[in-house]
Amino acid sequence: MKKVTLLGDSIRQIGYGTKVPEMLGEEYEVFQPEDNCRFVKYTLRMLFDFKAQIEGSDVIHWNNGLWDIPTALFDDGEPFTSEEEYVVNMLRVAKELKKLGKRVIFATTTPVHYEFPYNDNKIIKRYNDLIVPKLREIGIEINDLYTTVMQDLYKYIGADQIHLSEEGIAVCAEQVVKAIKG
Repeated sequence: MKKVTLLGDSIRQIGYGTKVPEMLGEEYEVFQPEDNCRFVKYTLRMLFDFKAQIEGSDVIHWNNGLWDIPTALFDDGEPFTSEEEYVVNMLRVAKELKKLGKRVIFATTTPVHYEFPYNDNKIIKRYNDLIVPKLREIGIEINDLYTTVMQDLYKYIGADQIHLSEEGIAVCAEQVVKAIKG
């Protein structure tokens, strides 16, 4: 039996993570925290708490970003997590995950509706473009959920303008399973 860990924000928690364990089938044991992994520094801290459950994973699939990127939280136009802090902490998470599992896959941050008041797809893309090459350099595989969801943004993102719709959950879950089975 293969051991899989799913980590990530609500795109995982109430999104693809609701379908992936069943889709993987009985050949896979799947651990995922019940908690939302939120922003990257929160995920980094959670790695201490969940080390025993993650350790020995054949595959760790993880996402972070939507909590890091909002620019309208404090009326200063700045993302919640600066680019520098995001890169430093993402690389820390990646290095820790590499110690805990055989394969690590990062899922790019998914886009939001253009009307969503707190996140901006240009900034989401910029953060993805910033971190993906750095993760690849250290051997992290990339699952590009951003591009998948952008193919039909209004179909794949729900009425709340940020979370995956049922169709979005289905297409992302399929892509996550494919990446895990890779």
